[in-house]
Amino acid sequence: MAFAAQFAGVYLNFSPADATSRAGKLAAFLAEGMSPQVGWDGNGKFAAVAIQPYDIRAVDANNAVASVAFQSGSRRLLLSVPIYYSGDDAGRFAVSGRPAILPAPAPAEVPQPVEPETDDVATAELKPQLEGFFEDYARGDTAGLQRYLAAGKSLPSFGGAFQFGGLQELVVPVGGATREVEAVVVWIVPGASPPADTNATTEPSAASGRIEQAYRLTVEKQGDKWYVNDIRGAGRAVG
Repeated sequence: MAFAAQFAGVYLNFSPADATSRAGKLAAFLAEGMSPQVGWDGNGKFAAVAIQPYDIRAVDANNAVASVAFQSGSRRLLLSVPIYYSGDDAGRFAVSGRPAILPAPAPAEVPQPVEPETDDVATAELKPQLEGFFEDYARGDTAGLQRYLAAGKSLPSFGGAFQFGGLQELVVPVGGATREVEAVVVWIVPGASPPADTNATTEPSAASGRIEQAYRLTVEKQGDKWYVNDIRGAGRAVG
């Protein structure tokens, strides 16, 4: 699959200006006797990015068809590549036939999650504490962060890479002293340096942006205060 992905990186990017170079690079992948351009007539342009191994189907001990996922413009596509494996100690591979571009499968239909029974009292208690936690988590205030962590716990932080922009959503299920809660956080993403001319129009890349991210936290209550035990990606969408 790695061999097929390397091949795809060369095969899927072509233009007339690079035809000779492309043929030279493709030669490292092709079985003897195959066309140097693998069926391309030398006209037109194509470009692919985000090339990744996707799937493989073994035909027999020496032959397989590997699928590679890639992006071209706004389209997500697959490239099917026939591969021959020598089976000897050298472990050599070769592209043994013409590839085929195919549409990628549509996104999976994800069932709606069951809404948990929420604890409004615990949510009200946790919200200001988690706002403080995320602010120090973004800023990299180690001493400040320790105020929100369970005893003996430590967490790395963003160290100022983002600024805390708000707690967009908090889901606290009914439970005991230890809960798994989900939070949607708004991070403020720094832009480029502002232009020296204050009258100049600000480019979108120069302005700070906002991005929502979802987290799952393990929290535990000690006395009348909640503490964070762990933080990770939330997985399924909140709500």
